[in-house]
Formats: sequence, structure tokens, C-alpha cells
Amino acid sequence: MELKKNSRSFIRVLGSYFHGIDSVLFAAVAAVSLFGIVNMYGIAGWSGGFLIKQIIFVLAGLAVMTAFSFFNYRYFKNYSWPVLLFYIFCLILLILTFYSQSVRGVRAWLTFGGATFEPAELAKLTLIILTAKYFSGRQIYINEFKHIAISGIYFLLPAGIMISQPDLGSAVIFGLIWLGMLVSAGINKRHLFLLLIIGLVVVVLAWFVALRPYQKDRIVSFLNPYEDPLDKGYNLIQSQVAIGSGHLFGKGLGNGSQVALGFLPEARNDFIFAATAEQFGFFGVAALLGVMGLIIFRILRIGREVSFNFGKLFAIGMAIFIFSHAFIGAAVNIGLLPVTGIPFPLISYGGSSMLSLMIGLGILQSTKRHR
Repeated sequence: MELKKNSRSFIRVLGSYFHGIDSVLFAAVAAVSLFGIVNMYGIAGWSGGFLIKQIIFVLAGLAVMTAFSFFNYRYFKNYSWPVLLFYIFCLILLILTFYSQSVRGVRAWLTFGGATFEPAELAKLTLIILTAKYFSGRQIYINEFKHIAISGIYFLLPAGIMISQPDLGSAVIFGLIWLGMLVSAGINKRHLFLLLIIGLVVVVLAWFVALRPYQKDRIVSFLNPYEDPLDKGYNLIQSQVAIGSGHLFGKGLGNGSQVALGFLPEARNDFIFAATAEQFGFFGVAALLGVMGLIIFRILRIGREVSFNFGKLFAIGMAIFIFSHAFIGAAVNIGLLPVTGIPFPLISYGGSSMLSLMIGLGILQSTKRHR
């Protein structure tokens, strides 16, 4: 009798929780994350401990998202000091990467025992919170260039560190988030045009001054990977072969020959979209992209429904965050963009991206609960 009573109480609490949040968004995020576990099993099996770690990352991420959905987002909206502390904390973490071990020529990770963490992922979330906070109270002053310049300083400090690591992929995502938030806040066309011109000049200067030879090779090789198929163009060619071999319905879970035979590099991370296409085919990745589109749609819907500018801007920032990762991750694997090392949201191996996304989604659910 007592067990039945406790069960009913639990069901009521659970029902009350899902009534207060966007349950469709929660279900879509959980579905993609759980699919990521199944996909990882097909890619890595039980060897290397990757599957077990991915299960831990997903379960911890869902728990973090749930926990942050109870957090009152108004602390970010009403008070500046938590946001600034969060920002300074991320800057410190990014600076510490210069003292970390280099991985393939990049110092973008911090090592804690046997675990690694990529501060750039958390910094992207911090930029969304900081920019949403800054412009939520200054939208009527957005035409004053000084506010764009101040937000630019917030953007440039972490972005400069990312470029120095060098982690150009994260810096590009960082720039897209900042620019997208400016447009959402109502930047005028003249200032937007000026920023685009400045950005073009910076890109040209970076090509001749800052980019290293291997980074230039990545950009050039994506235009014609068959010019050097055994070296510079190898990764992209193998990715395209994996995607093409999946046909409409895929080879089946764990039957991807490009992955199993070791031809597809970084199948758990950078080229997980190609590995997924090989296993599940065109319809499999179409369904994945469809659910990702649903997630973005529900995020923007929450933004439309909340009454505060902070919540609206934060939702737009999260939508840009997820869309840019998914779009670039897929485009790189297909060959539409140069290799950047960007994880695909919720299915790539690793906890850094998962943690940042889940915290952001939890805060987003909080804006719905406390709107």
C-alpha cells in the first residue's frame, strides 16, 4: 500500500516537472543523446572504454540539464556579478591550456588525471549568457557603436586565445555566436556592414600572417582533395566514401567497413557524421538532422514565449550554438567546408561539448519554467 502511494507521488512530481518545462525539447534531446550511445557502440564497440564513457557523459548531461532547469535564470538576468565570474573563470581555463599537453599540434584541452576538458566549449555558453545579459538591458542603445565595441572585447579576449591555441574551429563558432547575437539584438545595417568588412580584412591578414601551413593545407585540400589523396585530402576522401557506402538504409549497426578497418579517421569525433551515415544511411542521418531541427525549433519557440529580453536572446544564442555545430559538422564530412575539428552536438564522443550544451539547455528550460 505504501509502495503504491509512493509511486503515485513520484508520478505526480514527474508530471508536474514535465508540465513546467518544454517536454518535447527534453524528449528530443534525450532521444538524440541515447541514439549517440547506440551509434557509439556501432563505431567503437566495447573496446577502449569509449562506449562506457559516452554512457556516463549522456547520463551526467541529462542530470545536469534537469538540475539547471530548476535554477532560476533570473540570477543571470538581474545580477551582473555571477555572469562576470563565469566569464573570468572561463578565461582562466582557456589561459591554462597553454600549459597543457599538445594534441596534434593544438593546446585546447586541460587534463585532470585521466580525464580531459575543453574550456572552449564552456566559453561558447558563457558568451551567450554574457551577450544576452549585456544587450537585454541595452536594446534601445544598440545603435550606439560603443556597446558593440564593448561586447566585441568580451568576444575577442577568448577568441584570441582560441586562435593562439590554435583552435580555429572553436573561434569560428565563437564569432558566429557573437555576430548572431548582435543581429538578434538589433544592430543596424551600417554597423553590421562595417563589422563584416573588418572581419574580411582580419581573415585576409590571418591567411598571410597567422595561419600555419597545415591549416592552409586543410583549406586548400577541401577544394580538391584528390590532388593529394594519400595525405592532405585523405580524411575528406575517406569521409565521402563512408557516407556514399551507406546508401539509403546503411550497412547496419557495427557493419561500417570504413570505421572497422580504420580508414575513417576520428570516427568518434570529427567524422562521426560520416560514420553515422555509413551505419544508418541517408534516411538515418536525415532522421537525425530532422530531430536536430526540432530541437532548434523548440528552443526558438521558448524564446518567443518568454517575456524578458534576456530569455529571448539566450534562446537565440543556444539555437545558433547548436545549429552552427550541426551544420559545420555535417558540411565538413560531406566536403562543403574545410576540416575544423567541430564536434557534432550530442553524438560526438566527449564530455566537454555535452556538458556545455546540457547546462545551456537546462538554463533554457528554466526560462520557460520561470517566465
